[in-house]
Amino acid sequence: MSDDLQQRCARIEMLVLDVDGVLTDGRIVYSDQGDEIKAFHVRDGSAMKLWQRLGKRIGIITGRDSRIVARRAKELGVTALIQGAEAKRAALAQMLTEQRIEAPAVCCVGDDLPDLPLFRAAGLAVAVADACTEAKQAAHHITVTGGGRGAIRDVVELILRAQGRWEDALKMYDI
Repeated sequence: MSDDLQQRCARIEMLVLDVDGVLTDGRIVYSDQGDEIKAFHVRDGSAMKLWQRLGKRIGIITGRDSRIVARRAKELGVTALIQGAEAKRAALAQMLTEQRIEAPAVCCVGDDLPDLPLFRAAGLAVAVADACTEAKQAAHHITVTGGGRGAIRDVVELILRAQGRWEDALKMYDI
């Protein structure tokens, strides 16, 4: 890990996540009845719960509006949720004010052009492995796994290891 990445990770207290392409694989599937279907990876959910158990925060900012996202956020105890955000930078500013947290303490995870304003504002910008070229170029780190395939689990481990907290996390599972 580079010194710059280590320093950026050391400050992180909050994750701010995109949904489509980050918490999911980016596909939007509709049933014959018109219901939207999304698949979330269980390891991402477990990592998010672990992150919160260590006293850290999570926010979700997405450009779309979905009952499924609200349900998943509720299941995971994520209360900082902004959906239908056409201007993600303004949504982030609102979230940071509400959470009383400064941008250098935030890691934003994204995959596409609408996430670039978040990347420029965050202390740590992370692109998922299958992100667009521009997101990868703007990121401080690129995950090994793609969106919806455990990328958030990778981010949580990266940051906790950099902060010397990974062993604390393992102890929660009697490891």
